[in-house]
Formats: sequence, structure tokens, C-alpha cells
Amino acid sequence: MKNIYAGFIFLITLTISSFAQAEDLLIDDFEVLLSGGKEGTVDFGSGNGSRVQVVADREVKYSGEQSIKIIYEAVAGGYMWVARGFGLDVNNSSWLITPEKIDWPNYYGFSFYMYGSNSKTKIAFDIKDDGNEMWRFIIEDNFKGWKRIICPFKEFFARFDWQPDNSDRNLNLDFPIKSFQFEPLPEAKGIVYFDKVELVRK
Repeated sequence: MKNIYAGFIFLITLTISSFAQAEDLLIDDFEVLLSGGKEGTVDFGSGNGSRVQVVADREVKYSGEQSIKIIYEAVAGGYMWVARGFGLDVNNSSWLITPEKIDWPNYYGFSFYMYGSNSKTKIAFDIKDDGNEMWRFIIEDNFKGWKRIICPFKEFFARFDWQPDNSDRNLNLDFPIKSFQFEPLPEAKGIVYFDKVELVRK
């Protein structure tokens, strides 16, 4: 009887755990040919002396077959971006689900896995809202190995340094969110990896 009871409790626990894990919504796993250019899958670039390269890495990965590897040199006054989503300057950078099909009120933020090297580099995680306004969340590479980073919507702030010309600049985070991007901030040089971008369920 004890064995049956223990087995029943284990089954319930396993079911609850599996259900909880299924609550978060995977929107990007970088399991595509990662390339730039108009017909590419990643919208990335740099300016004012900063430099960035984007490649797939099959050795350092959190899940699946590969992660996205960003090789960067961020100089004072420079900038860069590595973006995925919709409404970007590349044709094939879409997520696994379109923004309009996401029930945004059910989620309280983004999460992703980052492979850190304890470089102390500050990295911006930006999102573009429905009014094309850019919002920012800052993280720091102060750990080693893979770590899940959670970015609650309420902790994003509207970018004050730059906004697209077509942004409404209403200082209101308007859903649906259309894209996200990573930007290592000056002054820094190194490599960082990202994997498995999700929306975190409330």
C-alpha cells in the first residue's frame, strides 16, 4: 500500500511539474541557419567604431543543437544590435510564434539563457513595442556558465538615448511586443552566448 501511495504522489508531482514547465512560452530557440543581410535570419550591425559578429555555436549550447554566439567589441560612443522578431530589416528573423497569436496578459516578462564569463560587461536586452518604441532591461555578465535571466515587463524602461523615427514615444509599453535585441554596452570586448528565449507565465 505504501508503495502504491508513494507512486501516486510521484505521478501527481511529475504531472504538476510537467504542466508548470509547459506554462512558459518558447518564442525563439535559434535553431535556424544564423545569418545576416536582407535575406538573413538575424538583424545585426554596429557603428561608430563598435564591432559585432553573430554565428551559431554547436559546442556551447543550453538546449537543442546550437546557441547564438555574439562576438563583440563595444567602444565609447559606439553601438551595436543583434535582433530577432518582426518588423526588422531582414526577411527571415521571425520567432516561433507571431506576436498577434500571443495572449500577452498571461505573461509577466521575457526570459533567456545566457552563458556568462564573468566579464562584468553590461548587456542591454531591448524590446520593441507595438508603437515601435524601444524599451530596455540591463543585465551584467557577473557569472560563469549558463544562467536563466528573467526580465519582468515592469522593470523595462523606455530608451532615452535613441528611438526609431517612427516610434510613438508615448512612454507606455504597448502590446504586442514585436522584437527583441541584445547589445553589449561600451566599453567591453568579448564573447557571449544566448539560448532559449521564452515568455514567463504569470
